Formats: sequence, C-alpha cells, structure tokens
Amino acid sequence: DRVRCILIIMDSSDNRFFRARRTLCEMLEDRGYIVSSQDKEEDFSTFKERFESHQRLRSRMLMVASHRQDQTKRIICYFADESKKTGVKPIRDIVEKMDEHAIQRAILISQNVLTAHAKVAILDAAPKHYIESFLENELLVNITKHELVPKHILLSDDEKLQLLDRYKIKETQLPRIQYADPVARYFGLAKGQVVKIIRPSETAGRYVTYRLVV
Repeated sequence: DRVRCILIIMDSSDNRFFRARRTLCEMLEDRGYIVSSQDKEEDFSTFKERFESHQRLRSRMLMVASHRQDQTKRIICYFADESKKTGVKPIRDIVEKMDEHAIQRAILISQNVLTAHAKVAILDAAPKHYIESFLENELLVNITKHELVPKHILLSDDEKLQLLDRYKIKETQLPRIQYADPVARYFGLAKGQVVKIIRPSETAGRYVTYRLVV
C-alpha cells in the first residue's frame, strides 16, 4: 500500500509538471516564440518516458525558444528540481546556461516559493540576465483561456506612438495595468508598454481599451 501511495503521489507530481510545461508552451507562443512540436504536442505518456530518461530531473527538461520576428531573440525556460524552498542554486544554473547560449532572458518555474536569497540573486543578475519566475501552480491552467479574461494584444513602439498621437494624449493619461498583474506576467509585459484589451459588448459587438503597464 505504501508503494502504491508513493506511485500515486509521483504520478500526481508528474501530471502537474506536464500541465505546467503545456501552459508554458502556450505562453511562449502567445509571446511570439517558436515552440518545438515535440514540446507542445507530446502526450502525457511520452512526456513521462522522456522525464524518466532524464533521471526525473526537471532541470534537464530545459526549453530554449527563438522569437518569430527575430531569431537572435531567444529565451531559456528552466524548471527547478527543488521540491521544497527554491534557493540560489537554480539561479546560478540559469545564469550559467544563459551565458553559455548567449541568451539574455529566462523563465524559472519552481515548485515552491523562492527564498529571500534567491529573489536577491534574480535582482542581482539583472540587467544582463533578465529572469522571470513563476510557481508551478500558476501554470497549471492557462488564465488567458478563461471566459472572463478579455483578449490582450501588446502594441509595438510605433503603434503606441500612433495611439498617443491619434488621441493627443500622454502615456500617463492612459488607464493602467500593473506589471505584476497575472495576465501582464503571462505575456511578459514590461513597464512603459501599452496593451490593447478587447472585451465583448452586447451593444457594440466589442469594446476596446488601452492600458499602460506600470
């Protein structure tokens, strides 16, 4: 019975890891990155086999993706192995891999909260190494697919300038969205960027607003 319980717990953990990776693939694609068909299309059984072949070490299931519009713009996605508090070691590993591949941006996915030292290490790594961090729990479902979450579209710098010119306003006059907002984090939005938000409207068909990331 004890062995059976351990296997059930392992399977549950594997399922969470699988779901988080799947959401991560969707998130990368929504940010404009190219995701390999192996990563985004593999089923759970194939994923488990690959995980076993990597000695069940999440850190070995590394993902690297290039941006559609600029192949030199790449990102590393790293899953931390620690099942308890995540310390500085994964941050050092990520920075080392970023230097090795000449990549400036990374996403760290941990199973638990980061220690205070780990948070400081992420801050210290910037601006040369920009590391975002997500809890596995935050990626179990794709929040942008929820019916209550409207469509978000990031404006380019030119589109932002055209918007401000069209309405003869300064960016500070736009409504705001916090960069720590869950949807803003999903899209990797940075302070100063403007996002277009489209909501369904019973009268007009759709209702469009713009928000400045602060």
